[in-house]
Amino acid sequence: MIGTGTLINTAAIIAGGLIGLFSGNFLKDNYREILNKANAVAVIFIGISGAIGNMIHIEGESVRMEGSMMMIISLALGSLIGEFLDIDGHFIRFGEWLKLKSGNAKDASFVSSFVTASLTVCIGAMAIVGSIQDGLTGNYETLAMKAVLDFTIIMVMSASIGKGAVFSAIPVFILQGSVTLLAKLAAPLMSDGAIVNLSLVGSVLIFCVGVNLLKERTFRVANMLPAVIIAAAWSFF
Repeated sequence: MIGTGTLINTAAIIAGGLIGLFSGNFLKDNYREILNKANAVAVIFIGISGAIGNMIHIEGESVRMEGSMMMIISLALGSLIGEFLDIDGHFIRFGEWLKLKSGNAKDASFVSSFVTASLTVCIGAMAIVGSIQDGLTGNYETLAMKAVLDFTIIMVMSASIGKGAVFSAIPVFILQGSVTLLAKLAAPLMSDGAIVNLSLVGSVLIFCVGVNLLKERTFRVANMLPAVIIAAAWSFF
């Protein structure tokens, strides 16, 4: 059934988040802190490895690097557009609304954990490509693999930074569900070059999320999201 991948991914995030919350209740603050730092290092490494993997190309005995100019321009223009649109502000306001509606008004870490977790699981080629595959053919294998990764990530995040991480299931459901429904329109835009560019810039943004886990609000990553669209569009020029 079309859409199964998004449902599996959403359920995995909720399950991982609830398990993380339950186990996190038994952790002292110092254990939560070290767990958060370990998670930050893991996210940073995922971002770095993804970016380098898409930039470095080995042909025989030669090694060449591509995409530097595309990455710089995409990040610069995307950040300016995102700052103008105040995407980060919209994310925060939505998080504040969720905090009130979910009965977590007194949870000071709710919004930051929601935003951080949402950006971690929404950014990346797997979310877009997997949703297109699901929408066109009903093949949800890519999203099923992403679900396993997200389950682990959100379980650790909810245990270390708070229950807001569980609610990252909402933007994942909306984003991937929308792409699945619009798959026939989106598929022609996802050329091999577009996917590589999207993966590269998306990995840089994941790195920024990891840095934010170590030092909150170093980057307003949500405002940098248009860079992913610019990166994908770059392949057509």
